[in-house]
Amino acid sequence: MKNNVNKRALGCSVFAVLMSAGAYSQQLTKKPNVLIIMSDQLSAESTSFNMGTKYLKTPNIDYLAEHGVSFNNAYCANPLCVPSRGSMFTGRYPHELGIQTNEDKLLDPDEFPSLGTIFKNAGYETGYVGKWHLPYDRNQAESHGFTYLPEKKGNGTDSISPDQANKFFKMKHQNPFFLVVSFMNPHNICQWPRNQKLPDGAIGDAPPADQCPPLRANANPSKNETDIMKLMRTSVQNSKMFPVGDFSDEKWRQYIWAYYRMIEKVDSEIGRVLQSLRESGLDKNTLIVFLSDHGDCQGAHRWNQKTVFYEEASKVPFIFSYPGMKSRKSDYLVQTGVDLMPTLCEFAGITIPKNNRGIGLKQLITGKTVPTGRQSIVVSDHLTQGEPVNGQKPEPEGRMLRNDRFKYWVYNEGEQRETLYDLQNDPGEMVNLANDPKYQAELKNCRKELIDWANKNNDPYLKFTIK
Repeated sequence: MKNNVNKRALGCSVFAVLMSAGAYSQQLTKKPNVLIIMSDQLSAESTSFNMGTKYLKTPNIDYLAEHGVSFNNAYCANPLCVPSRGSMFTGRYPHELGIQTNEDKLLDPDEFPSLGTIFKNAGYETGYVGKWHLPYDRNQAESHGFTYLPEKKGNGTDSISPDQANKFFKMKHQNPFFLVVSFMNPHNICQWPRNQKLPDGAIGDAPPADQCPPLRANANPSKNETDIMKLMRTSVQNSKMFPVGDFSDEKWRQYIWAYYRMIEKVDSEIGRVLQSLRESGLDKNTLIVFLSDHGDCQGAHRWNQKTVFYEEASKVPFIFSYPGMKSRKSDYLVQTGVDLMPTLCEFAGITIPKNNRGIGLKQLITGKTVPTGRQSIVVSDHLTQGEPVNGQKPEPEGRMLRNDRFKYWVYNEGEQRETLYDLQNDPGEMVNLANDPKYQAELKNCRKELIDWANKNNDPYLKFTIK
């Protein structure tokens, strides 16, 4: 996987965006409609726009990327559904919300107003269809602000969601609209290793492994891996929820094949939404945002599903598409949990909530200027799934910092708690450099950046993990 993280490449990428964006930046002169299309468990790399069409074809996601700005270095707030979505819809970090796992906690809508409420209060007509998994009472519209909210809300609804979106488009709109269409797939990959029925439709039997995509180049555990990650992998693989512990290389290849088929299924449903939008005539002033709440490891480091800081799980697609845009890529560091809200507010001319922690990206997207003041982004997690190992059930909580070249993370459990990867020279995260004497200056710098972030954002967690 090619990694363009060096500063020279970053500057060239941003310059290209600024030079080519002027043609359409003037079109956004009135409040646009906003359509957010979300998938669940889609890794940043896993579209044919990024990896070609040999193993995977995603023409509808590709269309958005080919008519918009896509971010190469976008990370979720936490690689798990509820904390990631809670962050995206509030513009606040998971530690502020008190949500780091898929718990049933509901947020106080006065303290943490949602995107739906913010846009509704600004005069937008709001709607939400598909998977929910937001930390708000779905049955109380005043808590989340979405006035169009059809009944179906979880597994098995992907084929229904485009029809529900179409009904919303056909309504008579007196004001601009804000609609979220939230799909499940490729989340059904969670059921596939268990030989369970796939909620959003069958994909057929996997072919022989030699006819499947290749094993990931980073399929083996990292060198110098920390003790807590070794223990956590064993804990998860011992669980009946994660029957991948004894997967052969051939089985992992079939896993990747199945994952790609689920991505193609959701891409087809996304195409139905885009077609309905065009037929309604509303597409001419609609800003479309495509993203995912987190990714899937796909066998990287012998890991499946999400929750961990590896690139495959924490890095997500993030695309802004509007009529007249040309295809551009940006290497600007993004944290979707805190950056989505201010960016949408900028496009809609809405005052950004004072407690928002992110950076508005409108000026970058429209080609006017590049936001300053960001050297890194931070992601959190709390690994609670798994089974005891030798009587110990690990449940580590961690923080990850990503700057222009390095990824650093630290957990609150284990003897050696720190991990450092040089993403420029090791994009597959195969060698932990935290104990390498040659990288102690970079390690100390990452520590300082993370501690400074924690102090600025009132996160007490790091006081107990970094001596």
